[in-house]
Amino acid sequence: MKLESDTIRLRAIEPSDIDTLYLWENDPKVWTVSESITPYSRFILEKYILSEGDIFVNRQLRLMIDCKQNDVYLTVGTVDLFDFNPVHGRAGLGILIYSSENRRKGYASKALGLLIEYAFTFLNISVLYCNISASNHKSIDCFEKAGFEICGLKKSWNNTPNGREDEIMLQLIK
Repeated sequence: MKLESDTIRLRAIEPSDIDTLYLWENDPKVWTVSESITPYSRFILEKYILSEGDIFVNRQLRLMIDCKQNDVYLTVGTVDLFDFNPVHGRAGLGILIYSSENRRKGYASKALGLLIEYAFTFLNISVLYCNISASNHKSIDCFEKAGFEICGLKKSWNNTPNGREDEIMLQLIK
């Protein structure tokens, strides 16, 4: 199975992605989504890139999202499987399209579709879930269009610069 469509591909992280990851992981605007609160050093990111690969060992997998523009691929985001539990056949799923200029172009939807097929077909996952801030309507819509259903509400779950915020839990069952 190729993890690509006519306009995007999902690929493993390469050492050459270090500058991109360093920028994205250290952007405080992303921290509210990723639940990070401290910067990452290049050294830590290099170790992460070198250790990435086997989801059965690491219980997580990050893939880069590349979009095709004029026959050239441009990296626009990442998609993550985390909290992977092969015994119960479930994993969390997160996605980031970093630049606002690359959002609302269908990249996230296509990446979700490819990752769902990969997870259900090759990883034998039966349940995918995600947690999204209740105010992030675009992400909620994206996941619902991919077949995810709201299954829970965590009230006042996250502390944000704008105060406490609810979090929505969605899941997709194979």
